[in-house]
Amino acid sequence: MNDDLLKKALRYRWLIFWILAFSYVLVYFHRLCPAVVALDMMRDLKAGGGLIGLLGAAYFYPYALMQLPAGLLSDSWGPRRTITLFFSVAFLGSLLLGLAPTLFWAIVGRTLVGLGVAMLFVPTMKILAEWFRVREFAFMTGILMAMGGIGSLSAASPLALLSSWIGWRMSFVVVGGFTLILGALVWIFVRDRPQDRGWPSPRGEQETGAPASIGLAEGVRTVISTLAFWPLAIWFFFDCAVFFSFGGLWGGPYLMQVYGFTKAQAGQILSMLAIGMIVGSPFLSFLSNNIFQARKPVMILSSAILLLLTGTLVFYTKDIPAVGLYLLCFGLGVFSSAVVVIGFTTTKELFPVQMAGTATGLVNLFPFAGGAVFQPVLGYVLEKHGRIAGAFTLAGYKQAFLILFLCGIITLAASMCLRETMEKRGKE
Repeated sequence: MNDDLLKKALRYRWLIFWILAFSYVLVYFHRLCPAVVALDMMRDLKAGGGLIGLLGAAYFYPYALMQLPAGLLSDSWGPRRTITLFFSVAFLGSLLLGLAPTLFWAIVGRTLVGLGVAMLFVPTMKILAEWFRVREFAFMTGILMAMGGIGSLSAASPLALLSSWIGWRMSFVVVGGFTLILGALVWIFVRDRPQDRGWPSPRGEQETGAPASIGLAEGVRTVISTLAFWPLAIWFFFDCAVFFSFGGLWGGPYLMQVYGFTKAQAGQILSMLAIGMIVGSPFLSFLSNNIFQARKPVMILSSAILLLLTGTLVFYTKDIPAVGLYLLCFGLGVFSSAVVVIGFTTTKELFPVQMAGTATGLVNLFPFAGGAVFQPVLGYVLEKHGRIAGAFTLAGYKQAFLILFLCGIITLAASMCLRETMEKRGKE
């Protein structure tokens, strides 16, 4: 009888996983969608580069701030309730963003979106830990990150086509509707643990061998007092500043204003960011686990390539051939976005398993803080250099990309200071 119940749990967990995975698609869509429609939003909301940068960054501030509360709510209130409630908030935010009469209300709407979707990743990690065995967890996380790549892909060419058809405003209203539907599916079908349906845990005897828990305050103190944590946090901050600044906002205007591409053409090029994420996540994981058998060399290599890519943007701003632009965006997808899988793995290995949630929540503040800081900074720089016929100048883009190049230098320096966690784990 128990075996039959276990088989039911093993089947049902896939329904739960795919509902959460498609929800994660929307998280990444909301994260990167302004890049394709930024010029349309600037026109309709009568906003300059600095203010549109603030609009793009309005997603990242609440997302970063909610990472620790996400863990607290997952533990106390439960992942299912947490995701459902906050996806309803994201629905309202997307609706408000699409219908916003002024820039102020658009910023409020995007802030609500960031607040709502911030509460998916950490609760999902908790659900996966309950429904999947330890040896399956890394594989499932990899699939989840690949689904995030699909979300990035949908924020490029598909959004460009949809916004050309029904406008950027109605596009956000439609996406808000999908957000609400997925929130309802989470409430109806997702359960926090197999025991909620009267089924045994797939983890079996591992339930009784769980290590003693560590309180949040003690966990936070331990993480922030660990010297090896800070190079990792700095690496996340500046690495993701590059990806979110270019891929999440200013890449679209750059391609349309410097190279004269249409919105659809720019969307096709930006879609390579997502392809890079989808391909890069398993590739870099394989490289780390099987070729280098280490984390640090992969992060150093990725950071060095990222520096070359940002250098290309600075020194060949208007001279990159079309094929080169596709390759550049693909490279950013692999070496600035997909590589965070290795970063999160390093974080998990740096601390005891019972502190993994706290450590992940804390380090996850930094990538979104990077996006929150640098999106408006680049917008300010672009605006400061003025416009010609309504478009930002080439000198403005060069100066903006110089900032990303400096971020690349700091990213590479931080990667060289990382502690090798896989080697430490292998000695235990």
